[in-house]
Amino acid sequence: MRFIIAGIAFGFILIKSEVVSWFRIQEMFLFDSFHMYGVIGSAVLVGLIGTMLIRRFNIKDTSGNEINIKPKDNSLTKRYIIGGSLFGLGWALVGACPGPLYALIGTGYLIFIVPLVAAIAGAGAYGVLQSKLPH
Repeated sequence: MRFIIAGIAFGFILIKSEVVSWFRIQEMFLFDSFHMYGVIGSAVLVGLIGTMLIRRFNIKDTSGNEINIKPKDNSLTKRYIIGGSLFGLGWALVGACPGPLYALIGTGYLIFIVPLVAAIAGAGAYGVLQSKLPH
């Protein structure tokens, strides 16, 4: 139940901060406003500080288990270029990042059921094809 409440609260914050607004996303891609860059930059900063605190103080998860953050492979490979391009193309065509689709549907924008179904199908296809994709 706590995850449902957290999800509803997060969706509320997404809607009220206007980060799911097509207009705000368009402003970002046209470099007309700092709003989205400020939100994204704040999220990166909070994630960075949170990760540093987890590592420094050996913070455990809610079940008491150790949190292991594995280092990422920083090499630029085809998979990142292809994946990032597909993600960006989808974001530009739909006018919404996949993350807040549930929040958009919850506010009555039922047209976003279509990209939600497509996102679920894409995630399923990735799961099936993952071993055949470039590394």
